[in-house]
Amino acid sequence: MNCIFCSIAKKESPAAVVYEDEQCLAFLSIQPITPGHVLVIPKAHASGLGDIPPQTCGHMMRVGQRVAAALRESGLSLNEHPCEGINLLLCDGAVAGQTVGHAHLHVLARFVGDGFNLGHADLPLATPQVLGERAEQIRRALSSLPPV
Repeated sequence: MNCIFCSIAKKESPAAVVYEDEQCLAFLSIQPITPGHVLVIPKAHASGLGDIPPQTCGHMMRVGQRVAAALRESGLSLNEHPCEGINLLLCDGAVAGQTVGHAHLHVLARFVGDGFNLGHADLPLATPQVLGERAEQIRRALSSLPPV
C-alpha cells in the first residue's frame, strides 16, 4: 500500500506535527484552507470513517477538540484577525471531497474574512413529510447495525 498518511505516521515522510500519541497523529495540512489547518489521523490505516475502530474514532474527536482549543490560544491570525472559530470536518469518500485514501479529521481555524463558507442559506426547506420519510429510512438502516 502506498499511503502518504501512513508514511507520515511511520516517520518515513516529513510533516509539521503538532500532536502525537499511540493512536493518533495531528499535523498541518500542506494545502491549508486557513492558517492552522490541522489534520488528525489514526496511525493505523483506515480508508474511511467506517474503517476506524470506534474507540480510535472517539479519540480522534477528543484530539480534534484539544487541537481546536490550542488553535484559539495560539496567536495565529489572518489579516490581523485572531482565530475566533473552528470547523471540524471529516470527508468520507471521494464524492464527499476525500482526496487522500486514509481517514482524517480536518480541524480548521476560522478567522473573520477568511473566505471559507459552509453556509447554505439559499437551500430550500424540506417538508415535514419528506423529513419523516427520510428519518424512517435512516431508522431502518440503524436498526440493522450493531448497537453503539
